[in-house]
This record gives sequence, structure tokens and C-alpha cells, in this order.
Amino acid sequence: MPALDAMSNASMCRPITGPSVWFADDMRGRESEWSYRLSPAEVAELEVALRAVQARGLDVAAITRQDFPLPTLGPVLDRLCDDVLNGRGFVLLRGVPVEDRPIAESAAMYWGIGTYFGSARSQNAKGHLLGHVYDLGGSSATNPTIRSYATSERQNFHIDRCDVVALLCLRRAKSGGLSAIVSSMALHNVMLERRPDLLERLYQPMPVDRRGEVPEGKAPFYEAPVFNPHAGNVSVLYSRLHIGSSQRFAEARRLAPEDIEALDMLAALAADDALRLDMTFMPGDIQFLHNHTILHARTGYEDWPEAERKRHLLRLWLAPKRARALPPVFAECYGGIVPGDRGGIICPGTRLHAPLTPG
Repeated sequence: MPALDAMSNASMCRPITGPSVWFADDMRGRESEWSYRLSPAEVAELEVALRAVQARGLDVAAITRQDFPLPTLGPVLDRLCDDVLNGRGFVLLRGVPVEDRPIAESAAMYWGIGTYFGSARSQNAKGHLLGHVYDLGGSSATNPTIRSYATSERQNFHIDRCDVVALLCLRRAKSGGLSAIVSSMALHNVMLERRPDLLERLYQPMPVDRRGEVPEGKAPFYEAPVFNPHAGNVSVLYSRLHIGSSQRFAEARRLAPEDIEALDMLAALAADDALRLDMTFMPGDIQFLHNHTILHARTGYEDWPEAERKRHLLRLWLAPKRARALPPVFAECYGGIVPGDRGGIICPGTRLHAPLTPG
């Protein structure tokens, strides 16, 4: 696992080591290592499992791993999950049969695959366990209550509020919508080499806006470092949008010029071709990312005018039972730190469910 050597505070930073430290220049030539295409036999297993849950009339959100047996594919998914949690931090699973299929069937197969990675968590105050990445209009840059995944705008590098995020492509945009990922562990090491003084700023708490999704008894913002050492690992909490919009609250600490410089350097490095790995999703692709070691982003896109052709991805936020230990500060963002039972957004009035349409 990625490790931080004997670090007790920010002034004792050491390089992070392990497979989660990678550079795009190297990773582009190793696609066979980080992608996996389903075989015809594995697709057939998915179809059998799907028919079984349909025959029982199970709601998507009620499907468990036991309800969705995959005798051959299951061990493969367990191995891929280990690659995500303890290896490079990402994997692209290809060939899920979603084209020309009712969304209820695609969602059930996707959910069934997700159960091999962890339990689903709420992705917004409405309690959506199954998320829809779909343009509903508006701009998160001008409206702090709009989530950027519900727009066609560019998304800057960030993490989601869970251990593992998964995206299934149902339909592509007319143009754009490219996925980009970067090893936050590699960013850490480059900053340590070039500007250790700025890296130290990212080990200090910064205000983070909850963007209107406020758990009961909590303030509308919280404070957390970007880089968080704990139990031999470094885990990341980062969204430049949420850090920046925290400044709308008079009670939030003002970001110092050194904070801005550190955040600017992190963003610039994440966009560097040598570090940033781009992916083009095809229908049936599922991308799994480990938020503790990976940042992800998306280019803006132009969509089709017809609703039935518009870009549409399904999203899961997952909590694996075998996930790493996290420091107490993560409870502010994750609602708790118990592996398998953390992450997601729960607010007053939240009702957990798995909607089959965007909105």
C-alpha cells in the first residue's frame, strides 16, 4: 500500500511510495494492466444474474452480492477491487451490455457489479444511491447549490465523498466529456521535490463548503487538510470549487496568499500532460476510482439535442469493508470513518433510494 515514512507532522514530509504513485507518460503504454474487457462467458453470467433478480422483483437498491452471484466474474471483480484499493487506484472495466437495453436492466447489472466493491452511499441530499451524470442545465460556478455533474460544464480535479466512485457510460456526448485522472500521490511527490513549503500548506486545515448539503447539527462548511496522513497512508480530501466557495461564509478562515499558491500549483500539476491520464468512455465502460489516491476531472461537452441521445452516465459511491483506516477529520466529509459504513451525504429529510431517471 502507499506509505508515508514516519511522518508526524507536515514539516517531516517524505516521498510516498508504492503503486499508487504513477505518471501518465508511463501509464499510457500499459492500458492492458489497468483495463479489463468482459469475456462472452462473463457477459452471460451477468445476464443470468440479472434475470434472477428480475424474476424475484427486486428493486435495484435491494440487490445484494448474495442476490447477484457471479461464479467466474466475481473473483475477477475482487481482484480489480484490490487493484483500486491497494494498487494504482483505478481500473476500467469494459463490455457491460448496456446498448439497446432498458435502463432498469442496465442499472441492475451495474448495481450488482458494484456490490463486489462495496455498499452504495447517498450521493446528494435527496438520498440518490444511484446517481445520474446528466445535463440538467445551470452552472455550479455561479450557483453554489448546483452540483457540476448535473451540468455540461467542465469539472476541475476533485474527489467524491466516498472511498470508491464508479461511473458506467450509457451514452456519449456529441463531443467532449473526456474523463481525466491523476495520481494525487504523484502530485504530492512532485510538490515535495519542487516546493516543499507549498506542500506543507496542503497539510494544514482549509475551509470546505458543503454547497448547501448540510448534515444535521453541522455548519455549512468544515475544515480539513488536502493531504491527511494516518496509519501509514496519506489520503486526500480535495475540491478546489468547494474550498474556494467556502469564502462566501464570513466565519470561514480567509485563504492566505500561500494557500492560493499551493492550490494553484496542485491544479497546474494535475493538468500536466506528464501526470494526467485521459480516457474516452464507450457505452458499457465502468471506471472505478479510489478517491484517497486519485483526483478526477472532466472536460466540458456539447450534447445532442434529442433527450434520448443525451450523454448519460450512472454513478455509484461505494464503501468497501476492506477499505483503509482514515483519520477522524474524514468524519466531517464522510459522516463517519468505519470501513464499509462511511461516505455519502445524509441531511435532514434524506430518503435513500435508487432513481432510474435523472433529476
